[in-house]
Amino acid sequence: MLIGELSRRTGVSSRLLRYYEAQGLLDAERGPNGYRDYTADSVAAVRKVRALLAAGLSTEVIRAVLPCVRGEGVRFAWCEEIRSVLDGELAAMDVRIEGLRHSRAALAGYLEQP
Repeated sequence: MLIGELSRRTGVSSRLLRYYEAQGLLDAERGPNGYRDYTADSVAAVRKVRALLAAGLSTEVIRAVLPCVRGEGVRFAWCEEIRSVLDGELAAMDVRIEGLRHSRAALAGYLEQP
């Protein structure tokens, strides 16, 4: 399928699909005319990428873990080191959340001032 059809099936813009390809998250063959040609599996691949992005993972981390995602949705075949990568991402997210809590407390304190 061409990029426009993949865009329609996934709800992801053609621009983002090209970005995913550039980041190594999506594969496309090139036809003789130079157009990208995606397989039916590309729809599931885009959905997996979107789900992992929604979980707060960077495209770099997604590129590392995507080969270990199996089936529909996001189910991991626990490839070597993937658990430690995701544990690290979770720990980093916890640090960011704690930082936001401190920032929120400071802002709330400012608002309580007369």
